[in-house]
This record gives sequence, structure tokens and C-alpha cells, in this order.
Amino acid sequence: MKGIKRIIGIGLVLALTTTLLAGCGAGAEDNKEGNQADSGNATVRLQLKWLPQTQWMGYYVAQEKGYYAEEGIDIEILPGGPDIVPEQQVANGAADIGIGWVGGSLLPHQDQGFPLVEIAQIAQKSGLYLVSEKEKGIESPEDLAGKKIGVWFGGWEYEILALLNKYGIDSDQGVELTKQGYTMDQLYQGQIDVATAMSYNEYMSILESGISEDDLNVIDMNDEGVAMLEDCLFANQDWLKENKESAVRFLRATLKGWQYAVEHPEEATDIVMKYVDTTSTTREHQLKQAQEISKLVKPEDLNLSDIGYMDEEKLQQTADIAYQFGVVKNKPDLSKLYTTEIWELATQEK
Repeated sequence: MKGIKRIIGIGLVLALTTTLLAGCGAGAEDNKEGNQADSGNATVRLQLKWLPQTQWMGYYVAQEKGYYAEEGIDIEILPGGPDIVPEQQVANGAADIGIGWVGGSLLPHQDQGFPLVEIAQIAQKSGLYLVSEKEKGIESPEDLAGKKIGVWFGGWEYEILALLNKYGIDSDQGVELTKQGYTMDQLYQGQIDVATAMSYNEYMSILESGISEDDLNVIDMNDEGVAMLEDCLFANQDWLKENKESAVRFLRATLKGWQYAVEHPEEATDIVMKYVDTTSTTREHQLKQAQEISKLVKPEDLNLSDIGYMDEEKLQQTADIAYQFGVVKNKPDLSKLYTTEIWELATQEK
């Protein structure tokens, strides 16, 4: 794939060069200002999906190691929060590039007409688990029938609905789906049989509470073929047209940051701890999160140099589930929703 990627990339470099040259010629007045602004140092505002934590360690490592500065990028990493929607921030110009989940947040905003396009897929796998204590006897998805399942909703429920559908379990009559809080208290107190948990956060909290992995059953959406893609990078289409070179330089530095972070989770955690609220988390938890996030960003079958690669088959599966369960009203046309151009250019040898 690397050889093919290089050939494609050379073509894209030539195409980009041609575009830039054409933009400096006659009849390119509309793009002149934007291209000039894009040719030197640039400020890029990155909107996180949530508060600072090692889920975003690649960006903080790139900032700390000077990778953005080497590319002439003055990076502003904007923390997220419960009232911040990255897709809206990027669409309205409050940020240039955002981090969002493909299935639960980016696709529905694109479906509503937000001018957004995905430029890189950072998490190659879903981190969504269904977790139960072994005493509940839920050893396979078929055993979910008749059980009370804690669900966060708001975008996290669709993989679970796809799982139930795959095994012929009616989500209305065959199980009880109940709203789950962002702690695992309902699981601990026996109020639910199964809890939703992210592999890099809530599942780690369960283990930290003293419950052994040997006492848990876990259903992994990736193993069941119902996974939806999560953390990706997207940009405003208009901003991208005017700032393509800046986007390439930003992504090149970002991928370098992620490559370093997944190979040095201890150091990456120390870097991120400078930005986290230490009253609500610990270094130990953040380190475990870094190690689990690394498994999603660089699975064993992915080369380190291919971090950020967009797998169309996985994107299609995500889009199909989103359409099947009404996340989007219109059948997604992937050709209009993502571009590999920025990633191809960013991963070429300089």
C-alpha cells in the first residue's frame, strides 16, 4: 500500500503545486489572498471533543515536541466540554479543524448540510464495550435477551442497536434499554445487568474499582462486526480550500505526534498531565487510557506510518449503520463526505 500511496501522493503533490501556481496567475484574484496567507506561518485552531486527557495525546505531544512549529503552524488546542459541539465550532469558524466521532456526530451534521469534510481517521477501531459481571451469565450477544442494558444514548446507542439487530433481539421488546450515567455506579449497585463502557475510560475505572478482568464479560463491537468509527479530524470545506497547504502541514505534524505518543505512552502522559484537571483524574488512569487509545489509533495490523489512514470499508460500515438506524435521513455518499488528499500529501516524504 505504501508504494501505491507514494505514487498517488506524487500525483497529488503535482496537482497541488499546479493549483498553487495557477492561483498566482491571471484570473486567480479570488484565491490570491488565501494562497498568500497559506504559504507562510499559519495559526490553526483545533477543537477537541472533550476536556484535555490522553485521548488527545498526539496533539499535545506534537505541540510539546515542536512538530507544529517545525511546520510553521501556530497551534491553538481548544478544550471541549459538555456544551461544545466541535462540528458547530468548525462550521461557524470558531475553530479550523475539529475532532468528532464519524458515526455519532460528524455524519449527522453533514447530513444536515454542515459544510464539513473528514481529512483523517485517527481512531481505526471502536472503543465501545458492553460489560457485565460474570455472575449475570452474559457470555455472548445472544445472552443479552431479556437483560437491562445501560446506554448513554446521544450517539453511543447505534452500535448496540446494530448488535441487537444482528442477533435478532428486538430493542423494544427483547431487552430493556435504560439511560446510563457517566459513572459505573448503576453496574456496581446491580441496577443494570450490562453497562456501556469505553475501553480507554470507563472500563479502566471498573478495573480500578477492584473488580478483576477475570470477573467480567466483555462484548467488543469490533469483534462483532458492528463497530462505528470514532475520533476523526474534519475541516470546514471553505477553510480547507483556502488553507490546503496549512492543513497538510498541520496533519503532518499531528501524525508525527501520534506516532511518537503511541510508542512513548509514559512520556506522552506526562505531557498531557500539564493540561488536565488533576482534581478529577490521576496519572495512573491517564497512562492506562494512553495505552488503550494507542490500540485504537495503531492496531497491530496498521503500520506506524499509516496512522490517520481512512479505510473506506470501515467508513461504509459506519455510514450503513447510521442510515439503518436513522442517525442520518439521507443515504450517505462517502465521496462527498471525506477526502484522502490531505492525508496522502501529509504522509509523503519531504
